Amino acid sequence: MRLQTTIEIFDYWNRIRGTADAPLKSQVEPSAVPHLLQSLFILETRDGGDIGFRLAGTRICDLFGRDLRGERFSSLWANGQHTDIERTAMGVMDHAMPALFNATGYSTVGHQASFEIVMMPLRSRDGACDRLLGAIAPAAAASWLEIVPLEFLALDRSRLLPTHFGKAVPAVPRPINEVVAGRGARFGEIMRRMVSQLLTSVEAR
Repeated sequence: MRLQTTIEIFDYWNRIRGTADAPLKSQVEPSAVPHLLQSLFILETRDGGDIGFRLAGTRICDLFGRDLRGERFSSLWANGQHTDIERTAMGVMDHAMPALFNATGYSTVGHQASFEIVMMPLRSRDGACDRLLGAIAPAAAASWLEIVPLEFLALDRSRLLPTHFGKAVPAVPRPINEVVAGRGARFGEIMRRMVSQLLTSVEAR
């Protein structure tokens, strides 16, 4: 994680969760991170089984040239990645494990820019993780981003951001084909194996 926006929101999420694996959604206070609001989003699971935007900051909506509230999260991504993206987001909630994505955004006229996206689980009062707090930030300033909307995002790689006693441990990069495709293996099995390997490496220190 290299960008100030994603670092700050991840640190905030870590602070409010305390010793829990994920904070309650009621613990998120917009007034605590006012300078980040335009780059933040909240995703939720819906009755149809998909994942959609409950909220999206103004800068994110401006990037795509439309209001994203209520839109399906996977609709922002390249053809062929829709299912993988939803499975990854669902895995973050199922395993209460934050994740970081590196993606390339492509405009309607062929421009491209790199982005960092972080997603962190939130719990309801009943204990279930059914929402995600996230942020999207461009890796570098580009004047065209304020004028020409993005057509879609293409995932370059994703990685887990495991935590150990409230402290983030080094992220282990995993290409998307290892994380969600896994040569036909189920996503949940891959997530469990990755988590086990990462936590084992921390305990061995």
